[in-house]
Amino acid sequence: MGGYAFHIPDHKVEYGVEVKISDLNIDPQAQRTLNERRAQKIATGLVVGAVGSIIVSQREDGSRYIIDGQHRWRACALVGIGTIRAEMHYGLTQAQEAMLFLIKNRESHKPRPIDEYHVGLTGEVPLFVDTERILVKHGLTLGSTSTNGVGAVAGVLQIVDRYGATVLDRTLAVSEEAWYRAAETWDGMLLGGIGMFLGRWGDLVDDRELAKKVMAMGTAAKWRSEILSLSSRGGFNNGGAGSRVVTAYRLVATAWNKGRKAENRIEA
Repeated sequence: MGGYAFHIPDHKVEYGVEVKISDLNIDPQAQRTLNERRAQKIATGLVVGAVGSIIVSQREDGSRYIIDGQHRWRACALVGIGTIRAEMHYGLTQAQEAMLFLIKNRESHKPRPIDEYHVGLTGEVPLFVDTERILVKHGLTLGSTSTNGVGAVAGVLQIVDRYGATVLDRTLAVSEEAWYRAAETWDGMLLGGIGMFLGRWGDLVDDRELAKKVMAMGTAAKWRSEILSLSSRGGFNNGGAGSRVVTAYRLVATAWNKGRKAENRIEA
């Protein structure tokens, strides 16, 4: 992984604090959206002794916001339980609350990538802030694929995390120049392949020339079809969904190498 870190300052924490259900709030900017159906499902088979502790932040004004455990909190409210045990954190800002949510959820109960992204922006996490800056520069939003939207949240973040924001900037520019502005242009496999190629060989590559060579090999739809076909056949000695970006990367290298002398080719 790249050099983006998740951390919060040292602060006071108390464990096993009994908190009134009615005293707790949710800040949707600092954690995932509450799923009422999920809460109702938990409530149906709720065992009070197995609820455990939720994570709560007490802000400077005394208000208390749930960092993690909102579905258990909601389930308790649905069945009429008055209090819940909490791990209480003191003195955090909203941004630090968002960061704590990400830290607590990176290994277990991982939120949807788009929820993590929005929380990460609230937490002013450099990985997400840098990604958003580049997307805004290109007039793009993250979350669903459209003419002006990129659906491949995890894929875009991976480019920035591994290779830096500049590589994402170059990747989006090359994609748009090669395939113009359309939903297919922002396909996660295509962006991943171009991003990996520029991340590894960017110092040797002229972006405008790369865009022309990519365009010469066909439309974004044709590229996507070729990648899926090669991946399903185990092309380039790869198999499975995880290989599709690698397959795209090798097709990008093939496009770049077309017409080049052997000594000037990039071996993928």
